[in-house]
Amino acid sequence: MENYMLPCLFKQTFGFDCMGCGLQRAALLLSEGKFVAAFFMYPAIYPLLILALTLLKYALKPTEKTGRIVIFVAAGNAVVIVLAYCIKMKALFL
Repeated sequence: MENYMLPCLFKQTFGFDCMGCGLQRAALLLSEGKFVAAFFMYPAIYPLLILALTLLKYALKPTEKTGRIVIFVAAGNAVVIVLAYCIKMKALFL
């Protein structure tokens, strides 16, 4: 399955990881049941799953608070992605 993964064009162009590097491999690990390995590959995999489930839930049954809840979950995702990226980049340059 790894042979069919898309290469990171950002990494090929600039020579360092983007904020999404590792997402495909983490999703593959998750599908194989390797939950801890998926987290260490891409820490934002679980918040992204929560965001996807939240979007699905509110797409099927919207409420008056849908917008606020989705924005809150998306903002939390952005924070986790940026923090994980900063930690990874700091580790690469130390």
